[in-house]
Amino acid sequence: MVEIEQICDPEWAEWACMTPQERWRETEKLWNIFLTLGGSLDPEPDTQSPFNNAFTTSPMSSNGRTGLRVVRRGGI
Repeated sequence: MVEIEQICDPEWAEWACMTPQERWRETEKLWNIFLTLGGSLDPEPDTQSPFNNAFTTSPMSSNGRTGLRVVRRGGI
């Protein structure tokens, strides 16, 4: 049988041998360190996303309307 230490780094082997509860506790410690060092849980803006505010908002015209105008008023 192959030992976990043979196929991955010792640090990863230690993590793989932990129970889910032990992993959860270690993860909580890492989050606390991250936040103590100034990390933030706020999402970073994704400029590639079609839902990015830069793409969804458009500047309003000076009169407050959408800036669209009617090109043709009559029927077709």
